[in-house]
Amino acid sequence: MTDNRSTSISRRGLLRAFAATAVTAAPTYSSAAGFLRGAGDVRRLRMYNGRTGEQIDMIYWIDGQYIADSLQQVNHFMRDWRNGQVKNIDTRTLDIAAAAHNLLDVNEPYTLVSGYRSPATNQMLRSQSSGVARNSLHLQGQAADLRLSSRSVNQMARAAASCHAGGVGRYSGSNFVHMDCGNVRSWGS
Repeated sequence: MTDNRSTSISRRGLLRAFAATAVTAAPTYSSAAGFLRGAGDVRRLRMYNGRTGEQIDMIYWIDGQYIADSLQQVNHFMRDWRNGQVKNIDTRTLDIAAAAHNLLDVNEPYTLVSGYRSPATNQMLRSQSSGVARNSLHLQGQAADLRLSSRSVNQMARAAASCHAGGVGRYSGSNFVHMDCGNVRSWGS
């Protein structure tokens, strides 16, 4: 059985991937909506996980195709760090995060505050805070809480909201932005 997300990469696409990893900044696109529709040839994700000390800087999409090995690495990176459980992260959420990062025009990787959350972790967090949803999209691998030290919560939220592709939550008190691929909506301050 083959994974429909894996594909052979053209020589041209492979050369673009090598070129993209050699530069310090991801390519910038004029609009996140165009990027999410497939503009450009490469999508790149750069993150640091302060809980585990891990980092990723990888191309996960090239020439119109997601790279299965890269997605597996992203799934592991965004796992529930409290218990090690892994879930497939929805590629739409990755696309929103990557597009917002490009719009912010920064070299700094995101700091991952929260990716996938197991039901046990979500319940534990709900018992400690009223701000954790019972049916959080984190449970489905469809949300990420992200931070950049070089950009404000408002700047990050505006970039993510410009994608018109999911939910954007501002958590200024905790200094992070929630991005998900659910219904288009926004909240917080």
